[in-house]
Amino acid sequence: MTTFLRAHWQITILAFAVFALWSTPVLYPLRILIVFFHELSHGLAALVTGGSIVSLTLTPDEGGLAVTNGGNRFVILSAGYLGSLLVGVALFLVALRTRLDHVAVAGLGLCTLLLAALYIRDGFPLVFCLLTGTALLLIAWFTGHGANDLALRLVGLASMLYVPNDIISDTIARAHLRSDARMLAEEFGGATMLWGGAWLLTSLVVIALTLRFALGTKSNIDLRVNSSPAVRGVPRR
Repeated sequence: MTTFLRAHWQITILAFAVFALWSTPVLYPLRILIVFFHELSHGLAALVTGGSIVSLTLTPDEGGLAVTNGGNRFVILSAGYLGSLLVGVALFLVALRTRLDHVAVAGLGLCTLLLAALYIRDGFPLVFCLLTGTALLLIAWFTGHGANDLALRLVGLASMLYVPNDIISDTIARAHLRSDARMLAEEFGGATMLWGGAWLLTSLVVIALTLRFALGTKSNIDLRVNSSPAVRGVPRR
């Protein structure tokens, strides 16, 4: 355990900070961003199965709605939690296993602004996406590798940790809610808790595999100017 903490103390502190501050105003923008990933995942699922996105919206109480047309309903309904999980996994892997941090942060900012222009019409989500997209572009443009890496780690880790917690809350602890799992059960059979449990198990397996692959022997960010990939946990080839 001591060896693990020495090699991964930054990720450990970041994970504890996310848990400790999750329900506080400090992480409110991050929670809204992850809800955005959830709704966007529904929309992208519609697109890849032959449908279209009509609109995306977010609410100040951390709710959201993706209105889609056509596509495969099973895939669309399943994509919310699992899709936002994959977004978190992708950002986390980019941060820990590549040197493309600036590119990823800038790309996330540009995508946020583009999606706002294409699919968002309501005031709150429009302002949120404009501010978030601009902030990400500023981070990518004006800060160094360490800040961009930390931003990706924070968003990626929070998105991964949020998914199983939200699945338990929405589909198991409060199975009566009209959640994605409830709608899936109504349209395709089974029970809300059955679909929620399947998503929960899938998310835990994906998170475990991601952490095992991403952390490597050492994941701490080396902020020295001439740090090498090997120092920050990316093995030399």
